Order: sequence, then C-alpha cells, then structure tokens
Amino acid sequence: MEHEQTYGRRPRRRGRKILIGFGVLLLVLVGLVVVADRVAVSVAERTIADEVNQQVAQQGARSAPPEVEVGGFPFLTQVLDGRYERITIKLRDVQGSVQGEAVALPSLNVDARGVRASLDTLRSGQGDVVAETVNGTGTISYQSVADLLNREGLVLSERDGKLAVTAPVDILGQRLTATGTADIVVGEQGRIALKFDNLDVEGLPDVPLARTLVKNFARSISVDVPLPELPFGLTVREVLPRPEGLTVTADARDVPINAAG
Repeated sequence: MEHEQTYGRRPRRRGRKILIGFGVLLLVLVGLVVVADRVAVSVAERTIADEVNQQVAQQGARSAPPEVEVGGFPFLTQVLDGRYERITIKLRDVQGSVQGEAVALPSLNVDARGVRASLDTLRSGQGDVVAETVNGTGTISYQSVADLLNREGLVLSERDGKLAVTAPVDILGQRLTATGTADIVVGEQGRIALKFDNLDVEGLPDVPLARTLVKNFARSISVDVPLPELPFGLTVREVLPRPEGLTVTADARDVPINAAG
C-alpha cells in the first residue's frame, strides 16, 4: 500500500519540474528580449547624438558631446511602428557667436515628442526623422549678455525674479554706481529686448541735467540682444532671469531632427 502511494506521487513531482523548467526558460527569453531592446536603444541614442553633433557644427557652434535618451518601452515595437514616444537631448557648454561676440549657453535641453522615422529610413539612412513637437530650454550666462552690451564694469544678475543691473556711470565729473531692473521682451528673430526704464544712482546731484544723463544711460543699455541660432528650428517664446542666467524657453513643430533632412 505504501509503495503504491509513493508511486502515485511521482507524476506530480515530474509535472512541477516541467513547469519550473518552462518558467526558467520563459524568464531567460524575456531577459534576452529586454537585453536586445536595450542594445537597440543604445545604438539609436548614439546615432541621434551623432546627428545632433552635425547640426551643432553646421551652425558654427560647439558643445560637449550630446546626451541622448530615447523614452518608451519596449523600444523595438516603436521601431516597427515607425513612431517614438519621446527623445530627450541634453547639450552642455554650448558655445556660439552673434555679431562676432561669443555667446555661452551652459545648458540646452531639448524634448522631442511624437517622432516619426520609418524602418526603411533607419536601414538606409535616407529620409526624414521628424518630431511633431520640440521644446527646448536653455540658459545664457549673464556674463555673455554683459559682454554683448559692451559696458565696462556692468554686471547683470537675478534679483527677486527680475533682471538686475549694476554699472558705473559718469555724472557731471563724478563716478557713481547705477542700479536697477529691466523688463525683458522677446522680439523677432530670436532677439531679447532689455528695457531699463528706471535706474537709481546713489549720490546723484539733484539737478535736471544729472537726471537726464541717467535716463540717457538707461536708454543706452536698453538694447536688443540677439541669440545664436538654436538647433531644430527652435523659436524663442519666453525668457526668465534665474540665478544661473537667463533661461530661454523655445519650441517648434514638425521638425526634422536628422542633419541630412
């Protein structure tokens, strides 16, 4: 009787071993698929980084190597569908020039959504890789803006959410210090308009001529500051002063993100 009971348990043990074996095999296969997916992502990110490098170089600028991240999982299904959820590009230490003056952007982050790229385009390298929307956020150092204003001793900074200025000014033979804030207006063709309306000057002589000279100085530093050409056809929408510099927000639609186009 005991022998029969022992014999009757063996099929169940064998069945459990088979199930465990299938489970292990399934986990291995899933792991291989995930590894293949991540390898494909890595290749795509390197390819996009190369394209971005070409765009930056074509615009006469330079930067640290782009950092690219392709979002969405699994990646391979996006490849087959020819549509990618999100591609994030980070550029650091961007160096451009405007009117012969160097302009530094410590950082430029680009977020591309709804990217379309057919499988044939990826295979051949021919054709367009197009993003439905591209949003960019960059930072321009205050020193770069001050250099463009070309005023000795002028210092720009952020104060209480406003663009603040401190600058030496000569008034009736006296070397005084002017302080104040500016309104920032986004102009056409990527220009930033700085409007300094009211400046305070400690020790200013209480005479009409002195006040007129201060107003003239304020007008002289109220200028349009052009931006270097941004990649991906980005158009500036907003500029805000931050402790680290002027933060520029830009966007574009239906943008080719491969240099060849």
